[in-house]
Amino acid sequence: MQKKISLLFLCTGNSCRSQMAEGWTRHLKGDLFTVYSAGIETHGLNPMAVRVMAEVGVDISGQKSQHIGDFRDVPLDLIITVCGHAHETCPFFPGTTRVIHVGFDDPPKMAQQLAGQGAGPEEQLDCYRQVRDAIKEFILSLPQGLEEMEKPE
Repeated sequence: MQKKISLLFLCTGNSCRSQMAEGWTRHLKGDLFTVYSAGIETHGLNPMAVRVMAEVGVDISGQKSQHIGDFRDVPLDLIITVCGHAHETCPFFPGTTRVIHVGFDDPPKMAQQLAGQGAGPEEQLDCYRQVRDAIKEFILSLPQGLEEMEKPE
């Protein structure tokens, strides 16, 4: 039996994108990865993220917002930053931990912009669905997709 890859998704507040990525990975690739998520800060679990994940049968309601500092002593093979701020401020992890950036749009920010343009709640929720589905496609590419990301251009 092959050793699972220890993977952490990192975002600014560990409330939405990283939580969805953790949920999808556990749901689709739990046999290949030991998966965690964390933030540079902790903002709590975004209820819209929980809702759109539940729509596709993935329950993330039991996950919690965690700080990257909580993982200092956890041996991680890979950290995937899912937002620019987290990528720019990702702390150094000694050893063989690799850091890869795969950015996804920020659903709360997208929804807020739509709300400012008069969009209703369902249109705002579509922002979360769009990002949820993009994250799913990325997770489906793992682990093979990681090799492609690491090849020099």
